[in-house]
Amino acid sequence: MNTPPSRQILGRTFSEWFSSLPVFALLLLTLIIGTGEMVHGQLLKLGESMFGDPPAQVQYFMLRAEPSKPECNPNIDIDAEVAKQSAAAPAKSGGDDIDDLFGEQKAGDPVVVRKAVEQAQQICKFKHDLYEKVLQHQTPQVKAYRTLETSFFGLFQIGTDNRSLILLLMVAIAAVTTTLGFHHIGIRPGHYTKDYLLQSASQVVSSGLLLYSTVRYYQILNGSGVPVEHPLLHYIWMALFAVLLLINLKRVVMPVKSAFGEGDWTGAFLSIPLYAQMATVAGVYFLIKGHDAGLAIYINQLMELPSIFMNLGLFIWSGMLLKQSRIVDLFMNILRPWSLSPQMLTYIILIAAAWATAYTGASGVFVIAAGGIIYHEVRASGGSRQFALAATAMSGSLGVVLRPCLLVVLIAALNKQVTTSGLYHWGFYVFLLTSTLFFLASQMLRTQKANIESPAVAIPAMLRQIVPTIPYLIVVAVVVWLYEFLLETKLNEITAPTIMPVILLIILVYDKMTNQGKAELTPDYASHRQEGVEKSIRYATNETIGHIGALLSLMTLSLAMGGVIERSELMGFFPKVFENHWTAMTFLVVTKVLLGMIMDPFGAVVLVSGTLAPIAYANNIDPLHFWMMVLVAFELGYLLPPVAINQLLTRQVIGEEEVNAADREVKHLGFYRRYERWILPLAVMTVGLAVVSYAPLAVHDFPELKAIADWFPKPPQ
Repeated sequence: MNTPPSRQILGRTFSEWFSSLPVFALLLLTLIIGTGEMVHGQLLKLGESMFGDPPAQVQYFMLRAEPSKPECNPNIDIDAEVAKQSAAAPAKSGGDDIDDLFGEQKAGDPVVVRKAVEQAQQICKFKHDLYEKVLQHQTPQVKAYRTLETSFFGLFQIGTDNRSLILLLMVAIAAVTTTLGFHHIGIRPGHYTKDYLLQSASQVVSSGLLLYSTVRYYQILNGSGVPVEHPLLHYIWMALFAVLLLINLKRVVMPVKSAFGEGDWTGAFLSIPLYAQMATVAGVYFLIKGHDAGLAIYINQLMELPSIFMNLGLFIWSGMLLKQSRIVDLFMNILRPWSLSPQMLTYIILIAAAWATAYTGASGVFVIAAGGIIYHEVRASGGSRQFALAATAMSGSLGVVLRPCLLVVLIAALNKQVTTSGLYHWGFYVFLLTSTLFFLASQMLRTQKANIESPAVAIPAMLRQIVPTIPYLIVVAVVVWLYEFLLETKLNEITAPTIMPVILLIILVYDKMTNQGKAELTPDYASHRQEGVEKSIRYATNETIGHIGALLSLMTLSLAMGGVIERSELMGFFPKVFENHWTAMTFLVVTKVLLGMIMDPFGAVVLVSGTLAPIAYANNIDPLHFWMMVLVAFELGYLLPPVAINQLLTRQVIGEEEVNAADREVKHLGFYRRYERWILPLAVMTVGLAVVSYAPLAVHDFPELKAIADWFPKPPQ
């Protein structure tokens, strides 16, 4: 980030004390929340096995608190109680219609009363017997264990009940830090004085609109006569936008001077943060419509799915921790003896990246988390800067259709017409298509001849390179085993956000301890790696904050843009039923690509499920076919100018200087080489989208192509 140097307090900068440390604590708390339920479940099982007494009908849950003595009398005089109840006359119902439904009751029947009293006495005796048994089992060991178990439960329960608060605090701290560092995502980053001035001015407008909307939202809720739920969240929203407004007002009054000069206004407009543009458009729209609280209502949707967005923060942190370790270098060393061409090696890297993307659930998150590693590995293999940038930009685009992508789970949850098994089944074939297209395109366009090393030479060298990776594989296997067998939790799309940071933290500790003083093992391009465990984690957390602030700010305001699209009823201007499904598919493809340009995937799926999916179903487009097209269209939208969010995120993680160097080294070459980082991903995903969109329609409509359908097995039911 472009954060100016500041004075240090006890060896740490002001930003590290008041930004990095709190976010690190919140990330750890998020891990505790995720792990807490698993651990607590096992603590309960352990308590049951240690202190439960099935013959005495005493279970551990009965011992978790001091028992209360029953108030009933187990030695009641049955005859006296029967006489007492029989003598008591029932109260008249007064003609109550509800009471009349039960008919006339024969109150005071001695037989009925005696039976009821005897049953009550038996129940009372059972309660007293159980009380005595529980009391006898209240040993010092039980009390010590339950203190540990209930204390742990209380700790993680506080976190579970306050997920939204934890997320909002993380977003607020990261957003302020990102704003101070001019790290928000724009078409291009700020470089000159006018860039910084226009960035600040645009954020004054957006922060003012957001502050006004959040204040009005709170006032409306407060004036409704109903107690406001979670008022602290509203206060934090208002405080956040007030702080952002003050920061940017100061920078407008006292502009930040750049050492590179004034710049020009045309270029400065490209540096306006995308979140500020979205906030301004949405805010002005809602004001014109007289819906003052509209902007606040839609950004508050962030609080409705706190776990998803907290998990995104954990995935980004995992990627930054991974960058600090040597594990990727060691695994790449296994492939290097084969002397693969940069294109072949990149293809293998993207295959591995696709499976990693499936766990994050969003291509943009993966680009932030692992884009830097992919770029440097492609460069180390001999690939050009332009080719490496192209590979990085689309590194997350191939895996969003694979198991166990959380985005697919969300689609199936919102649309009863499809199942996760069906989506994952066809998603695998879509992945084969797009990955093969990338391989063919890169091979056709390579400039050097491929010279693969002889197996007789490569295999022994490869086997030697496997040895250093064995300890890391053991660490991963042990952690996964501990979760699976001790906590009964498998690594999947739900648990990956919790387990992956734990694995990477342990790997980082091991890596730094075993690599101490061995700088020759670190490649030249990995200069960002720090020495020692504490410095590495601190540096990774600092990087994470900037990326969380930039990405979640953009995602939050994309929810507001979704609200504008929804409330403006733009889809109402288009027909619901087209003359044929080819025309309908073309319309749907275009709209999905446009949505992919301005919305995050999770918000876009929610919007599409309610507005555009019914159009597809009404035009006889198979639901599985439709959603496969949607996922590929979104990915093309994330690569397509003028926004091209995945390209912007690539620039964000690689750095402006490296991107400019890539442009400079090819400025004397032909058109394709000058724009390879744009053309290659777009060509692959455009062809992939065309095949996914129209090939199934052709197979359906043309009898001579129907045999193709038999090539693919049917998805499991």
